[in-house]
Amino acid sequence: MEGAAIAEGLWGLADHHQKLGEIGKTIKCLEAICQSQISFLPLVEVKSRLRVSALLLRYSHNVNHAKSHLERSLLLLKSIPSSYDLKFRTYSLLSHCYHLLGSFPPQRNLLLKALELASSVPQDVSAYLWSCNFNSQLANTFINESDFPSSLSALESGFFSASQICFTELQMFFTASMLHVHIMQWTDDYSVEKAVQRCDEIWQTVSSDKTDRCPGLFFYNEMLHVFYRLKLCDYKNAQHHVDRLDQAMNAHSHKMQEIQQLLDELSSLDHSLSRYDLPSRERSALSARQSQLQDRVNSLSPSSTTYNSLESAYFGNTDRGWTERLLLSPSPIDGEWLPKSAIYALVHLMVVISGRPKGLFKECSKRIESGLQIIQDELIKLGITDEVRETDLRRTAIWMSTIFLMLQMQFLENRVALELTRSDYVEAEEALVEMKNFFTRFPTILQASECVIEMLRGQYSHSVGCYNEAAFHCLEATKLTGSTSMQASCQAFAAVSYLTIGDAESSSKALDLIGPLNGMTNSLSGVREEASILFAYGLLLMKQQDLQEARNRLAKGLQIAHNHMGNLQLVSQYLTLLGNLALSLHDTVQAREILRSSLTLAKKLYDIPTQLWILSIFTALYQQLGEKGNEMENEEFRKKKWDELQSKLAEARGSIHHIELVAKARLEFHQVDDAQEESLVASGRSMQSNLDIPESIGVEGPSPAPSSSRLVGLDTGKRWGKRRI
Repeated sequence: MEGAAIAEGLWGLADHHQKLGEIGKTIKCLEAICQSQISFLPLVEVKSRLRVSALLLRYSHNVNHAKSHLERSLLLLKSIPSSYDLKFRTYSLLSHCYHLLGSFPPQRNLLLKALELASSVPQDVSAYLWSCNFNSQLANTFINESDFPSSLSALESGFFSASQICFTELQMFFTASMLHVHIMQWTDDYSVEKAVQRCDEIWQTVSSDKTDRCPGLFFYNEMLHVFYRLKLCDYKNAQHHVDRLDQAMNAHSHKMQEIQQLLDELSSLDHSLSRYDLPSRERSALSARQSQLQDRVNSLSPSSTTYNSLESAYFGNTDRGWTERLLLSPSPIDGEWLPKSAIYALVHLMVVISGRPKGLFKECSKRIESGLQIIQDELIKLGITDEVRETDLRRTAIWMSTIFLMLQMQFLENRVALELTRSDYVEAEEALVEMKNFFTRFPTILQASECVIEMLRGQYSHSVGCYNEAAFHCLEATKLTGSTSMQASCQAFAAVSYLTIGDAESSSKALDLIGPLNGMTNSLSGVREEASILFAYGLLLMKQQDLQEARNRLAKGLQIAHNHMGNLQLVSQYLTLLGNLALSLHDTVQAREILRSSLTLAKKLYDIPTQLWILSIFTALYQQLGEKGNEMENEEFRKKKWDELQSKLAEARGSIHHIELVAKARLEFHQVDDAQEESLVASGRSMQSNLDIPESIGVEGPSPAPSSSRLVGLDTGKRWGKRRI
């Protein structure tokens, strides 16, 4: 009895300190039970250790300490025949510790034991829910090891458990997770399409009150649909899902702001009501207002937030309230796909990716700024300042850091592409240098970015007239990726850079690159790569004076750029080549019509080099037709644009970063030791599986007139995570 009374007293004192926000004192009270010489019942010690572990995971980075408490709890629970709920909670929290530490094999073995226990107890709602929890975590461990079939099997088991208790939101969670795995491995189009259809069917069965309880499920499902459409280059259908995401983000943000204001007012009221000298009439009025505010908060809050779960957030161990989380599913899974701030940033990124090819630069610039601000705030919270390198990161912070660093690179990548498109070379320089600096500080976490940085260095070099350097960087990029499609895009761009140089040796190099690519378009993963190859091949055929075959290739490429990609810049450049080709065939009527359309698009995109290219062709057209007035007016406008471009180029070439970016040398970075690299690579690989973003950056290509312009917009078709080859 004495031990029970002491335990009750220490628990009560721990409650008191926790209400005051004194987490250190709370933990000391609970650990006093674990370290006491007094003999307590095993359940008392287990409950105390569980609570300490949950607090450590939520409020500190001391994951190893939490793990020790949980491992001790499991040993104590072995002697207790029942107490299944405590055993399940211990398994789940310990699995989470292994996850944070990157210890995936021990985590997998632990989860298999947990599932074995869950299958041996009476099969009630609780047992099925815990089976869902463990299968969800098990699927993640298999993904970390790139074992996609086993991951799908675990998710199917979780779906079965959810079906047994008719939890449609849980069924949707597992169905969406299976779609995610299919997108990552992408063995064939049919399997992925069937997974999408299954998602759509299950989503129709989920009632609105359940989606309100798990708002993250909507974002997860819609984002996966965007990824699917982007991988198919189906921008038209992707836009519908991007719009839905954007509307949902704005609505959710406003709702959370309102709730936070209500909570702040409630806190102020609580403080006022704690005064002993408060007059009764004023106390009564404040109490009524308090009740009114609490009712409003309850009406706006998802019902799952009232459940006092021991589960910590899936991502990191910072103290984040429920207003800062987008739950995927009900307890006891109660987790997230990504932190709310990362999802918000990802929505902004999807708006950029879908809007940039259409020339919506103002909106895209605004979204890039918003996304980068979100990420910067989160990186500061994680302690990542200008001087921090990946070797300085706490092991438990690697996971969260990887999310935001990868997103940071995506936004910067799009900023470089956007600024190069509208001929703002200095702005592009600054963003590219920022990418380079982040990569040199976090080379293992951002390993996948090295290829993209080299490709962007090639784009920049080409834009400022350094064509040999452009080809060098593009060919270096091919060595940094295992994706056949990415390699094809890099080679196509290098070929166009060689063609821009124009001499016999460079043309021969271009032919060596384009020849093998021409026969492999059917084996590539998307139309982006095919469009880039057709563009380069069409340009080569024009150089070889095979005009009819060039027209056929370019017409096919234009159809892809217009119908599938919606990339106005690439459409403009295809039209320019076709207009030039029509003029070469003396079809001046068609040439004039095509070039007018092309010039309209180039003006919309602020693409000065392409405008100059078109204007030079117009000069030739007017000379052929003998239209002196039009020729003089056209030349005057061309001279104005030429001067504008030269001013921009001079500013870029005078920058302190110019020589560094175009230099024929790979990036240098600090090497980490093997132990650190293993941990960082595991976290990076795991993060890529969660953040599998199909990208379509604009890759510039040159014009046939290197003195005045360049071609822009051959998309690289880069993939995050596993690539569909």
